Amino acid sequence: MNNQNMKFKDSQIAWIGQIPKDWEISKIKYVANLFTGNSISDSQKNNFTNSENSLPYIATKDIELDTNLVNYKNGMYIPKLNSSFKIAPKNSILLCIEGGSAGRKISFTNKDVCFVNKLCCFVAKPDFSKKFLYYYCQNPSFISEFKLNLIGLIGGVSINNIKNFRIPLLPLNEQKEIAEFLDKKCEIIDKRLSNLERKIKSLKEYKKSLISECVTKGLNPKNKEFKDSGIPWIGQIPKHWEIRPLYFYFNERKNKNLFENEKNLLSLSYGKIIRKNIETKDGLLPENFNGYNIIEKDDIVFRLTDLQNDKVSLRTGLVKEKGIITSAYVTIKPKQKICIEFYHYLLHCYDLTKVFYNFGNGVRQNLTYKELSKMKILVPPPLNEQKEIAEFLDKKCEKIDRLNENYTKQIDTLKEYKKSIIYECVTGKKEI
Repeated sequence: MNNQNMKFKDSQIAWIGQIPKDWEISKIKYVANLFTGNSISDSQKNNFTNSENSLPYIATKDIELDTNLVNYKNGMYIPKLNSSFKIAPKNSILLCIEGGSAGRKISFTNKDVCFVNKLCCFVAKPDFSKKFLYYYCQNPSFISEFKLNLIGLIGGVSINNIKNFRIPLLPLNEQKEIAEFLDKKCEIIDKRLSNLERKIKSLKEYKKSLISECVTKGLNPKNKEFKDSGIPWIGQIPKHWEIRPLYFYFNERKNKNLFENEKNLLSLSYGKIIRKNIETKDGLLPENFNGYNIIEKDDIVFRLTDLQNDKVSLRTGLVKEKGIITSAYVTIKPKQKICIEFYHYLLHCYDLTKVFYNFGNGVRQNLTYKELSKMKILVPPPLNEQKEIAEFLDKKCEKIDRLNENYTKQIDTLKEYKKSIIYECVTGKKEI
């Protein structure tokens, strides 16, 4: 499709904008059949096994958010002869229409599958390109219309509404030409994204191992003698290092903001203590902050709640400024002269290796300071050794974080470019 000399007209739809003069606007119900899948009970999950006579059962969680890839080997299968389950045929579209991933998770099936009722299957009619429809459902104009129709507490869009979403209607050969062009373009973009994501993953693993090595073995470990720490997740430590319970060096900080004099609202986010807007009206903050804890520079904050359900979040952070934070967090303060940055890295290492999840007698929902205070920590006796390790890690981690930030920016740019090129192609604005 060469639109260099093409004329355009207004589609009369704000989120689609101008389209080529010979294109029309139709509704999705005229170009595709739509239907949702079936829920599956816990008892059924274990009854059906993979065989020649079964189909994979796909849930929302089985579709990756950014790559649109599907996990067909999730362990759930439905017998082909089970007529109570609907089938999404090969080369159809599965779109999440309910919950937090509504309008965001989408995939193009490469085999017949059964699927959950939170997913909607789009089967293109014979005179409409399956792949063009797939790309149209990813573009910002479709997403804009989807968001306008979200209803309910958990967020969802009904099939009846989606059927009436507008879509450009153009000759089938042009649809195929656009889809083939986008296949090639998106394949290149996705390969670059995958490569960048691998680099970020490698950097995270390297940073994790670097911190762990330094805070448990010290700098230049080849020149040191070692002894068994007696702590399974630590192993050998330098012979001159000591092991103490956390309470030997730290007290709990409890200082309620009773008169609400302190207004600098802080929060623990991704392993860092960040500022929050105390004036926000998002409904997540309390009516007053007199129950919040006043914390000081060089305190360390722990979020030790919901340990059973959340095994992903980072749970420690070093405080850089005075402020207030929810009293649901545990805050500790040094009670003698130490290098707080070293202990921040040490406890961050414990966090990364998920020590808190198995602390004490099995996994618990929450940990208190009393329980945490008995945890063994490592002590390099010379203060200058603690400082040397912390300064070394500061420099190394800063370089890693800068590189990570650069890769992340490249990923964001590529994702925006991908959205843009899909939008321009499926609405006829780009020359192909």
